[in-house]
Amino acid sequence: MQTKKRITQQDVARRAGVTRSMVSYVLNGTDRAVAAGTREKILRAIDDLGYRPNRFARALLMGESAALADNQIGLVLCNAEVFLRPYYAEIIAGIHSAAHEHGYHIRFIRFFDELKDPVLFNQLIHSEEVCGLLLLATDQCLKDENDRRIITRIKERIARIVCVEWKAEGLSSVYLDRQDAAWKATAYLFGRGCTDIAYIGEFDERVAGFRQAFLERGLGDISRLSITNARDMPSGYEAVRGLHSAEGTLPRAICAGSDEVAIGILQYLNERRIRIPEDTAIISIDNIEMSAYTSPPLTTVNVQKRAMGCRAVEMIVHNSTGKDDNALIVSLPTTVVVRKSA
Repeated sequence: MQTKKRITQQDVARRAGVTRSMVSYVLNGTDRAVAAGTREKILRAIDDLGYRPNRFARALLMGESAALADNQIGLVLCNAEVFLRPYYAEIIAGIHSAAHEHGYHIRFIRFFDELKDPVLFNQLIHSEEVCGLLLLATDQCLKDENDRRIITRIKERIARIVCVEWKAEGLSSVYLDRQDAAWKATAYLFGRGCTDIAYIGEFDERVAGFRQAFLERGLGDISRLSITNARDMPSGYEAVRGLHSAEGTLPRAICAGSDEVAIGILQYLNERRIRIPEDTAIISIDNIEMSAYTSPPLTTVNVQKRAMGCRAVEMIVHNSTGKDDNALIVSLPTTVVVRKSA
């Protein structure tokens, strides 16, 4: 069986029409003296040839490269903000605990934008580096066709891929059905006798779930409803402050797109001595740990965050990650956790 020829720095230099030392400068990040045009030619050659720094040369020569990646998983995050969000922290905790339990290792944690560097892409997104890849909340940073092309290239290179907390066409995923979660939250408010309801959260499938609950009750005209965009505690606070200032009064109930948004809303209402839930009821989505310790404790829709991370790793471990028509789509069920805010 003929062994596939490994791409070397000399091959890159030949393709780019430069010296090998120039290639080395670019690869090692010591390329300040390299002209921008020359650097671009080198990066293009690296990308075209699929060159990757060969840190496992000995293993490759001995034919052991596949074994090195057998229990290695790569984790790609949308951006650094993920580390600051309690919701995603629980998902990542689930990923790490499941990997440890099955004797697997998280080979690397990278941000999606870093993969736009062809050197890093070829080094990490490779079957000799990882046996599987988890893409966590990556939909949040897919802005154009170039970004989607990176997903396509990842799909071509890695056999086992799981999208975590989102869905991508042709890839397996473990995700939160945001529309269903928002529908459950809004339906709960209807069940409590509320009809004057505002939604404060991100403009995504949750808005569709919010509207669905109204349409199912024959309330087809929802133009009077307030839908305000917010994604964290500060923007939740500002959104409800703006709503209060614009209308003079607050709605009977608020459906918050996340617990973090709801915590910002609670802060504003508490500052102004607006009674919760007597004057304005609040329900949210996620059930992060701190939601049980707010004032008052939040009624929220529980999302199985740790289980989402664990299930994604198990799909890698058990090789149940199909692609295209064989892609496995897993939506973990959500439930309303009743506390004192609604």
